[in-house]
Amino acid sequence: MKAEPQTSPLKGQNLSGEARNEALSGECSRDRTVRTRSSEVMTESSVGLSRRSVLQAAAGILAASLAKVADAAEVGGRSVRASRSPDSVATASDPGPARQMEIYRGGLTGAKPAVPIAFEDLERKAQEAIKPEVFGYIQGSAGNGASSRANVTAFERWQILPRFLKDVSKRDLSVQFFGQRFSAPIMLAPIGGVLGTIHPDGEVAVARAARGAGIPMMLSTLSSKTMEAVAEALQDTPRWFQLYWPSDRDLTASFLQRAERSGYRAVVVTVDTKFLGWRETDLQNTYYPFFAGHGLANYFSDPVFRRGLRSKPEDNLPEAVTHWGNAFRNPTFSWADLKWLRQQTRLPILLKGILHPDDARKAVDHGAEGVVVSNHGGRQLHGVTPSLAALPGIAKAVGQRIHVLFDSGIRRGSDVFKALALGAKCVLLGRPYAYGLAVAGEVGVSEAIRNVVADFDLTLALAGCASIAELNKQYVSRV
Repeated sequence: MKAEPQTSPLKGQNLSGEARNEALSGECSRDRTVRTRSSEVMTESSVGLSRRSVLQAAAGILAASLAKVADAAEVGGRSVRASRSPDSVATASDPGPARQMEIYRGGLTGAKPAVPIAFEDLERKAQEAIKPEVFGYIQGSAGNGASSRANVTAFERWQILPRFLKDVSKRDLSVQFFGQRFSAPIMLAPIGGVLGTIHPDGEVAVARAARGAGIPMMLSTLSSKTMEAVAEALQDTPRWFQLYWPSDRDLTASFLQRAERSGYRAVVVTVDTKFLGWRETDLQNTYYPFFAGHGLANYFSDPVFRRGLRSKPEDNLPEAVTHWGNAFRNPTFSWADLKWLRQQTRLPILLKGILHPDDARKAVDHGAEGVVVSNHGGRQLHGVTPSLAALPGIAKAVGQRIHVLFDSGIRRGSDVFKALALGAKCVLLGRPYAYGLAVAGEVGVSEAIRNVVADFDLTLALAGCASIAELNKQYVSRV
């Protein structure tokens, strides 16, 4: 709006000095009022433009910040899309800051993460998304669940002791296993039986998310998709095969041969499941997924297994499930059998479920290339020692002779940090990604993985470490 020109009342008048000063003062005051009103009009007319430009300016600032730490992540709809790029947050030079900025930048357009950030919120959201008996199978454990809870609270007994004034501008999260490089010391744990009931794509969706995040995967024998299908989805992503050792040696050999042909680079033998643990939640829900044929794709597709049936599994499910039950239980499995296993495969052999230092030493003596310190997520034995409590003793017992991995209780990046500081070389991530699958499918798995990796990267930096090779027990203290 344009102000009308004003005529000075002093023009043509002959005033004394004092009067003229007073008149000039009044004219200046009126002039200031006009200019102020004009400015107010201009401000009112431009306030809409200012408001519109604020978000644009903020978006530009955050975009510039993000460009410095990682490639911009595509944001669409109301959730951040899963990355399929090999330069994902897990392999970026700054995965922690990159993930932070991706989330914050998405907020400017109204986008929210596909899954809750906090594990506790993620668990509650998953409970809302799936059937109660399926959630109970994932969340539950042996007895009243105390062993599972103890796995988590064990981390609270160890606190991080940071070191400062160190250059952590660049961090190396990578680790080497059997000639393969992992971009971070995190592997997806084997979860059997229910992933196919959580999501129709089951382990294939998990594999695609693992590939996009650059994180290796350990596939369960009890998967809803065949090991070949999962390998195809993983492409070049590192993968290991977890073996529940069948009572039928021919079937065991067939599994191993299939795993080798499909590009799995290690066999992880679970040693703590000769019988099923007393799981109060599952018993109360009368839920055992395998009786409905869930999680048995590797068995039903195996030529040795099918030779033991009168009818095809797809034509006679009860017969196939009964045959599986007879093959699955193997209570006679012992240390002596490892010699036979070694003769059946060229792959490295690791033992999962080791909790005692003497058993870890026996694993070394019997030629195992690694152990996974694990109590099966607390699902097998009520009152069992927490996995983290067993880790330091096992790491000390084996030294550098074999690889030590850790499983059970990993929920956040700080958990990863503490496990590595206490002697693990890599950790297994289980329930968080299963809940991600329940909440948002493949995207949910991707975000659950990336959040833990980002949290670990930031924890590493804030504790004063530029590499996981620097991590040792001096960075934690027991409280």
